[in-house]
Order: sequence, then structure tokens, then C-alpha cells
Amino acid sequence: MVRGKNMAETFKFVYVLILFISICFVITISDSLNLADYSCIKDKDCPKVKSFNIRCRKGFCVNIL
Repeated sequence: MVRGKNMAETFKFVYVLILFISICFVITISDSLNLADYSCIKDKDCPKVKSFNIRCRKGFCVNIL
């Protein structure tokens, strides 16, 4: 009986852990800035995004840190 209860608690813990990691992963991806689709010739061709320094480098828009 004790072994079955411990297994159930372990599965529940793993399930909650997977859910938590998934939610953090989704938030991270949705909050990231995807500039791979933007091609450019000049810096003015890149989109203006608040709190990001985006410049044209080698024909693509990149975030300059």
C-alpha cells in the first residue's frame, strides 16, 4: 500500500513539473523577438521595436546587445 501511494505521488510530482516547464517554455518563446524573417539593406528596413536595438547586418535584421 505504501509503495502504491509513493508511486502516485511521484507521478503527480512529475506531471506538475512537466506542466510548469512547458508553461515557462511557451512564455519564453512567445516573448522572444523573431527577426529571422526580416531581410534588409539598410538599418531603416528593420522593424522598430521598443527596448531592442535592431540593425541590419549581412542582409538580415539582428538585435545588437
